[in-house]
Amino acid sequence: MGMFIFFITLILEIALVIYCVVTKQYHRQLRNWVRVSTWIAFILLTLTSVIVWSLRWVLLGVLLTILAVIATISLIRRNQATPATYKVSRIVRNAIMMIIGLTIALAPAVVFPQHKAPKVTGKYEVETATFTYVDENRIEEFTDTGKNRFVNVEFWYPQDAKETYPLLVFSHGAYGIKSSNTSTYTELASHGYVVVSIDHPYHSFYTVSDDGTRTMISSEYMREFNDSNKDGIYTVEELYALFQKWMKLRKDDMNFVIDTILRKTKTDNNPIYQHINTDKIGVFGHSMGGSASVSLGKERKDISAVVNIDAPFFSELVYDPQLHDLAASGEAYTTPLLNIYSDDVWVQLGKNSSYAANNACDKNCKEAYTVYFEGAKHLSLTDLPLFSPMLANFLQRGKANIDPYDCIETENTLILQFFDDKLKGMGSFADTADVSSTRIIHSPIN
Repeated sequence: MGMFIFFITLILEIALVIYCVVTKQYHRQLRNWVRVSTWIAFILLTLTSVIVWSLRWVLLGVLLTILAVIATISLIRRNQATPATYKVSRIVRNAIMMIIGLTIALAPAVVFPQHKAPKVTGKYEVETATFTYVDENRIEEFTDTGKNRFVNVEFWYPQDAKETYPLLVFSHGAYGIKSSNTSTYTELASHGYVVVSIDHPYHSFYTVSDDGTRTMISSEYMREFNDSNKDGIYTVEELYALFQKWMKLRKDDMNFVIDTILRKTKTDNNPIYQHINTDKIGVFGHSMGGSASVSLGKERKDISAVVNIDAPFFSELVYDPQLHDLAASGEAYTTPLLNIYSDDVWVQLGKNSSYAANNACDKNCKEAYTVYFEGAKHLSLTDLPLFSPMLANFLQRGKANIDPYDCIETENTLILQFFDDKLKGMGSFADTADVSSTRIIHSPIN
């Protein structure tokens, strides 16, 4: 819709310029009526929900309102106006300024276009709630203020809950935010799960605390992560140390959140906590969050299922000083595990030693399933391609060759089926999803 409106307004402005130049007149009355008519059309489209009002439309709404007010005043005073000397340069200059203004005003709607929400198939209406948890046992490493580490979380849970439900804990990717897979959380909550997603401060692109404080990503962490993807910056041993450093922070945050929630189920009367089944816990995450989830699933005995979305098994790697390379530890992994991969990771399996433990999963994992979305890119397994296709394509350096809705909805279904099997004993994931070993899913882009 944003791009459509941009092209319509661009064509209209160019047509007005050509008409004025050809007729050698300003046609101010026509321009004024066009401004007023455009504002009325915008209001009508908003009232009829063709344009769904949100922050993305604020700048355009303000600009069109200002132009309509000026045009209305000009129409009222038209008999008092003194005709200006005709100049082509003035017409072109005004048109350029108008196009620049419209471009700026429409930028939010173009970068973050209106989009339909992925399907929600469960019977429960879903509520959300946000909290800031402060860890009294940890001092923040990214600042020198001496303050304790804090973690912002958001819950998605069944509205008017009548029973208890399994707890699912999500960890975002390297530059992600806790809302990165909102469609997944909503689908799970609609089927009777309490889902909590974590913002890892200074690892997340930004996070907002309960008191309104906004915390941006750490520049040091950004430098480390970016350099880790370049050749010749770090040795393999140094990369291994970075992996463990990142995993420790992520796991400490996840452990703290899970322990806090478990404690609150006994001490806090908030309905969210009182409707959690503490005997049924699953963890999942995207990218670096997936790596942390795999690690936590091995360390905590109260975790019964893990979903790894497009991530290496950092916790299952060891550094081999003789080979100067990474290798799979060879240790058994006993927690049921679902791996979901895009092209970006699939092509690295067997080639990049960071994925050595992923390759050994069939041998070392007691129960593991693999799903490969052929044609998907790394961010296809999040909601970003729906929320901002332009930003997703920029970050992942190209457009994915898969329908974004089919991809995320299929992913959500598989995750739901897996957790239903492992946490609720509903159905058999291997039979339902037909992924006894590896399943390849391909949905060409429309």
